[in-house]
Amino acid sequence: MLSFDAQNYPYPSRRNVVYARQGMVATSQPLAAQAGLQILQAGGNAIDAAVAAAAALTVLEPTANGIGGDAFALVWHGGKLHGLNASGSAAAASTQESMRQLGYTTMPKYGPLPVTVPGTPAAWAALSQRFGRLPLTTSMASAIGYARDGFPVSPSVAYAWQQATKLFRAKLTAAHFQSWFDTFAPERAPNAGEVWRSVGHAATLQSIAEDGANGFYRGRLAERIASFVQGAGGHLGTADLAAYQVDWVEPISVNYRGFDVWEIPPNGHGLVALIALNLLKGFDFSERDTVLTYHLQIEAIKLAFADGLAHIADPRHMRVSVADLLSEGYADERRKLIGALASHPLPGNPPRGGTVYLSTADAEGNMVSLIQSNYMNFGSGMVVPGTGIALHNRGNNFSLDPTHPNCIAPGKRPYHTIIPGFLTQAGLPIGPFGVMGGFMQPQGHVQMVMNTVDFHLNPQAALDAPRWEWESGQLVNIEQSTGEHLFRGLAARGHDVNWQNNRLAFGRGQIIWRDKAGIFCGGTEPRTDGAVVGW
Repeated sequence: MLSFDAQNYPYPSRRNVVYARQGMVATSQPLAAQAGLQILQAGGNAIDAAVAAAAALTVLEPTANGIGGDAFALVWHGGKLHGLNASGSAAAASTQESMRQLGYTTMPKYGPLPVTVPGTPAAWAALSQRFGRLPLTTSMASAIGYARDGFPVSPSVAYAWQQATKLFRAKLTAAHFQSWFDTFAPERAPNAGEVWRSVGHAATLQSIAEDGANGFYRGRLAERIASFVQGAGGHLGTADLAAYQVDWVEPISVNYRGFDVWEIPPNGHGLVALIALNLLKGFDFSERDTVLTYHLQIEAIKLAFADGLAHIADPRHMRVSVADLLSEGYADERRKLIGALASHPLPGNPPRGGTVYLSTADAEGNMVSLIQSNYMNFGSGMVVPGTGIALHNRGNNFSLDPTHPNCIAPGKRPYHTIIPGFLTQAGLPIGPFGVMGGFMQPQGHVQMVMNTVDFHLNPQAALDAPRWEWESGQLVNIEQSTGEHLFRGLAARGHDVNWQNNRLAFGRGQIIWRDKAGIFCGGTEPRTDGAVVGW
């Protein structure tokens, strides 16, 4: 019997880019990528493949997303980019006053109160209905099978699962958290290679596939969700679920050196990436791994977050327009604040999140950039008993300051961290890209765009390159693979630089580019269990 540690990789490893002509799927978990590829090979399009991979990821990577989470997507179809916002809103009973009456001055992280309406099932149904070719029962068959029959847990997922279990055992002691432990860690979290299954999860996925998520929002599942949340002291009710609708939105963009970079508009914070790129295009970059390049990138992100955290909210409540924040005149004025030393903008203290991102493409020209999340790994710690529905905690991002545009209110969507990205040039698609990971995401998008456009890195090299993450104040985390000259040089410019040994802290990305001949070139995340497959 062989003996080895699936978490130990003592030697550097290298992946090459993957080329394909008929279709491509890139995800953070290999079996999910295969689920999407199988749908392409069965006659489905990139949208069907995206739904297949997304549904499978709720089973295969429950540490970062689930049926009870939210989703966003950018879809290239019919010569046009379409945006889908499937983030959920606060319950009718969730108000700033009700939270303060319960003794809260900031939104709680765990439990029933930060649970907003889940948007993920509605996203799958909406994508399939509008653009898909196959029924959901076909697209979601792999996900259902993995939940019912089980699968061997991949290494990075096992690590995240064990860390979450340790945290939850220490912090989540109330009775309404027991169903999380019953579902995900009845005795302990699984190790890499051990088989995990969830029959309740399979039954829920089967129901969503058969009725297009109608029962999730207006049937027996809705009743079970609402009863569980309200029984634990939360606000979410059947009327909140029944009223939910996804929003098809117009994507927003900036032009960066001849390429249009696209994001979903607020309440998502893709706007932060665009603000930063708008600032950075005023500088010339010849080399990637220099102190000046890092410094300018970090300073631009800090300014972008200062604006984003002050203004981004449900668009119905924003007091500043996206157009004003992305105007050339505003960028020119803000750029003047970037000097030779680290600055002190006031963006707050961004938390971290748990998310999955995937990209798909097909030979007909359809391409999908999709991201879904439970937030903070497993989300709220609440699992509807017997269903496998792990409810997210997106309401944690609401403010309880009544003067802030992101203050919680009935039916309002919170500031949201998950963002899919897309690149076009002269009206033609280049392809989907994304980097998951809470407030790392806009920072990852900026680094992926610059790695591609400024530094001419192929998709895999763009993802392989060492990353940085501005956290708060002057604190910047950098990967241990970053050159020491950058560590010392940033410190000399006033940054509080920290070596970060947690590879997952820098997000997990996927990229698929399409050339003029229609050939796909993809890269996947080396920091996790990522896989890019094509045919």
